[in-house]
Amino acid sequence: MKNKDAKPLVLIPIVGIPDIHPGDALNMIIERAILDQGDELIQGDIVVITQKIVSKSEDRYVHSTSIIPSDAAKIISAASQKPPELIELILQESRAVLRYNDRAVIVEHKLGFVCANAGIDRSNVMREEIGEGDWYLLLPKNPDKSAAKIREYLEKKFTTKIGVMIIDSHGRAWRYGTVGTAIGVSGAPALVDLRGTPDLYGRELKITRVGVADELAGAASLVMGQAAEKIPAVIARGFPYALREASIQEILRSEDKDMFK
Repeated sequence: MKNKDAKPLVLIPIVGIPDIHPGDALNMIIERAILDQGDELIQGDIVVITQKIVSKSEDRYVHSTSIIPSDAAKIISAASQKPPELIELILQESRAVLRYNDRAVIVEHKLGFVCANAGIDRSNVMREEIGEGDWYLLLPKNPDKSAAKIREYLEKKFTTKIGVMIIDSHGRAWRYGTVGTAIGVSGAPALVDLRGTPDLYGRELKITRVGVADELAGAASLVMGQAAEKIPAVIARGFPYALREASIQEILRSEDKDMFK
């Protein structure tokens, strides 16, 4: 028997977003791209945005020639085979270094989550060079705040209540492959607590909390792609949970409950 209450989740790519530069009004650019493709935002939509265009608009670039590596950075650089300038940036963006080898440096980021290389990126990062060296792109300083700013603008322009989510690509322990992961939310839950609700057979759920932000981030990432697809934002329509005020902090496990660090 079909569940008549079930609704489809529809992911609508937002096309036509140009290369983003420091200082660009990303909220206005997203609005214009939605309108230009003949779409609009309706009640309950969630706009999912890749971290990279947020970081670019917020000028989170750092050039390697401006970085002076510390002794600690030089030690990890030798073991990880990564440039000491990159390692120094990783250290500056992190609370702690958890593991490292010749493939990755696993850290607890200042924002609270565990990730490789502090989320610092060099792929799809182009900017006019200032001599020799590389540009690095850091994560937004406050992804929740960035999401809230974009949400406030879009809600006013489309006169409706929506959510906004900022996502990045993270690896996972014990599994190969990166997946879309939420790093900032506004107006949409990061976690849905189902404890106390009955399952299909009437048994009360005891431990089930659903990481809905990460689930949606993974789905949106399939539409966005990971290389040269040029789809840095998606409208998610039909999200099966109520929108509400939230923070990414609700999905982060506290250290005293983390069995894996």
